[in-house]
Amino acid sequence: MSRLGAARFAQYAYPPNELGYCGPPGARALLDADATRELERRARHFEGAWSYLELIAEVVGVADPLDADVVDAYWIGSDLLDRVDPAVLVDRLTDRFRGQGGGSWREAAARAVPHHSFQVFEVYPWLGLLREGRPPGPAVWVLDRCRIRVGEVLAVAGEQVRVSSRVLAWDGARLTDAGSATETARWSVDRRALIDQPVVGALVALHWDWVCEEITPEQAARIEQLERRTRAAAQAP
Repeated sequence: MSRLGAARFAQYAYPPNELGYCGPPGARALLDADATRELERRARHFEGAWSYLELIAEVVGVADPLDADVVDAYWIGSDLLDRVDPAVLVDRLTDRFRGQGGGSWREAAARAVPHHSFQVFEVYPWLGLLREGRPPGPAVWVLDRCRIRVGEVLAVAGEQVRVSSRVLAWDGARLTDAGSATETARWSVDRRALIDQPVVGALVALHWDWVCEEITPEQAARIEQLERRTRAAAQAP
């Protein structure tokens, strides 16, 4: 069992767990990076993410779904994703999410990718609801917050930072990039954190209102590229 991989999973999984969107109750337990067995136990209750991690690990021949490289592939992206047959991923999701409505993933056997962006834009129903003409406010907000997005740290104040990040908008037909906006995000809660305090000028990965970690320009480019590819495929006629 990978201590590093379990802790990295927690870095990204904490914010939606805290908000009650996925995972078991008691999100604060994810902030203990040394509690590897507990982190693994909790990770298995993230039904969506765990399905992808298991499949990536199986395909690349890794016994541990929380292997650090497997975790990186799911949240950030890597060459490991290319080794997963899209049709196999759709079959796996069909089995795991049987009875779940919405989304475009059932028709994605030629393009599915085991990355968080695919879960957000193709498995969750929000983009489909927008295309059906539903009010854009709630759906666009969830899509914007739930995806992993890149930000630049502008200022640091205690357990919060000010960051600039690209935001999504709905033009009536498609999700588009609406330029950058400044927001406040947390990197620590009650002096409990999974990363060191970010520094001004750093690139960071954001999930909901949370700084997951500092990232390199290469990682930032990978996150952006995978999101745009998935978004374009999900919105294709």
